[in-house]
Amino acid sequence: MKRCLNVLLLLAVTTMAAQAQQLYEPRNIRKAYENKTRSRSGNPGPNYWQNKGRYDIHLTAHPPSPVVYGRESITYINNSPDALETLVLDLIGNQHKPQSPRTGYVSKDYLSAGMVIDTLVINGKTIAYNNDNGTVGTVSLPTPLASKDSLQLQISWHYELSVESGREGIIDSTTYFLAYYYPRVAVYDDYNGWNMLQHFGRAEFYNDFNDYKVAVKVPKNFVVWGTGNLLNAAEVLQPEYASRLKTSYGTDSVLHIATREEMLAGKVTRQQEWNIWKFSYNDIVDVTLGLSNHYVWDAASVMVDSATRRRSSIQAAYNDTAYDFRHSVNFAHTALSYFSHHWPGVPYPYPVMTAFQGYADMEYPMMVNDGSLGQDLDFAQLLQDHEMAHTYFPFYMGINESRYAFMDEGWATTFEYFVRIHEKGKTSADDFYKKFRVARYIGDPSAEEDQPVITMSNQVSGDGYSVNSYGKASLSYLAIKDLLGDALFRKCLHTYMDKWHGKHPIPWDYFYCFNAAAGQDLNWFWQNWFFSNNYIDLKLANVVTKGKTATLHIDNEGGFAIPFDVVVTYADGTKSTVHQTPAVWKKNPRTLQLSVPVNKAVTSVTLDGNLFMDATPDNNTWKNKR
Repeated sequence: MKRCLNVLLLLAVTTMAAQAQQLYEPRNIRKAYENKTRSRSGNPGPNYWQNKGRYDIHLTAHPPSPVVYGRESITYINNSPDALETLVLDLIGNQHKPQSPRTGYVSKDYLSAGMVIDTLVINGKTIAYNNDNGTVGTVSLPTPLASKDSLQLQISWHYELSVESGREGIIDSTTYFLAYYYPRVAVYDDYNGWNMLQHFGRAEFYNDFNDYKVAVKVPKNFVVWGTGNLLNAAEVLQPEYASRLKTSYGTDSVLHIATREEMLAGKVTRQQEWNIWKFSYNDIVDVTLGLSNHYVWDAASVMVDSATRRRSSIQAAYNDTAYDFRHSVNFAHTALSYFSHHWPGVPYPYPVMTAFQGYADMEYPMMVNDGSLGQDLDFAQLLQDHEMAHTYFPFYMGINESRYAFMDEGWATTFEYFVRIHEKGKTSADDFYKKFRVARYIGDPSAEEDQPVITMSNQVSGDGYSVNSYGKASLSYLAIKDLLGDALFRKCLHTYMDKWHGKHPIPWDYFYCFNAAAGQDLNWFWQNWFFSNNYIDLKLANVVTKGKTATLHIDNEGGFAIPFDVVVTYADGTKSTVHQTPAVWKKNPRTLQLSVPVNKAVTSVTLDGNLFMDATPDNNTWKNKR
């Protein structure tokens, strides 16, 4: 009987250990794995699919009128196994309507009439559309859209830009930044169906990989910058300026394509009453535009792929009073070269990157809209680095930011840190990271700081959103890098990016892909960092020195599996440092007995987490009282 009980106990313990290594999967996510649209091997499943649209957009803007007019033709392709009886439209511009829900207070200048659909035609049939909607609109289809079939939409609309510019809007009376300016078909995916989340102004976006043609009609003397390739520079620019732009595509040196004086003198664009600027790009998640009749225009290029010698154009558009933007192209040259060749070490995948001076501090495919920081070149460079790092996450990787912001903001924060080491040195990068990304979080003991990172981004707000999306997520990526070592971490990251770029990975795809690429079951680490209420707090409970060994008793009161250094100070004033990776917490995440070598009389021992700042640093040091 006793032997039987022992066997049962052993089986129970084994079962519990096995279960402890399983990650929680919501029922809809588990269903996706069961349906083989995704695989726990980390690969897209054999039944993986995603839908697609082909957009042909025509837009007219006539500053200072705040109303832009658009028409578009969309071919929407249903690659799902389902017949779709409804179509869901994203109308992000409706966040400006007074009655739209938002996460916080806005001024009257932020409000506008939003986006109004004037006509909607589906497969040749005119459909009545109810414009009394928020940022999501549902349309009943005349006939269901069968699996593997497509439909045609023709939409005309007008959109009133807000006077107060946020992620889009009026920068000044003759300068606009246009984002989310067109009706688009929402994402229909394999784990949630239609993405029905309203946009409340903070959490970001989720889009399919679509093909875009965009034609923007503006009066003469207006230059348009946009996502994708400019197709007709010779048709909209005077020959001298078209030539300057073409030259910039092959040089590292910054060229002034157009100065403020040249813009105001009417020398830059073709002098017909209207010019139509044409852009195009395929397999991209969004398109944005900036336009102005007085912004300075700088450009150069950077080699992003040494193997093919491929270069990407880097451009800046800004008011000549913005001192920091005069350095924007040089900043971009450094950042895109670093990102392409070091971390993440994937060649910048697009033909152009434009920094446009606005107010948003926000990323878009092939564009960033950043505010001017005047003389503060240090922070201006870091801000631009961060937004350009977003190229990889969420644009190259089609992240669902509306639910999983940590999958892109955390990586952008990490790459921002890496490139700053390259630009300013490790001491400066560490100092900024701790002050800006960690200190406020770890110094605040309130509950919202310790929500699990996996918590849906649309269901947290305030500091809870910021900490989960940026600081804690980035720390988790730095911790797994420390755990695996640079070479294996790079292999895992590249495997993940190779398998999932151009698709829609979710957190579990990231976890399982790293597991497979590393050849390790890392679920203990993911459980610790993403599914817990842990924080950072080590306590050095005791140190016993005997001979040439110091035995440390460490309590992990916060619970996170963090790397740390053991710093030993000797009686003669010298120090030794022994690094510990997060692997030391695998067997027991709460307590650790650790032996480190010592070779002289010890006066003190300190646990130093560096970037992993401790909530109670006062108990991280033991002093020899002898």
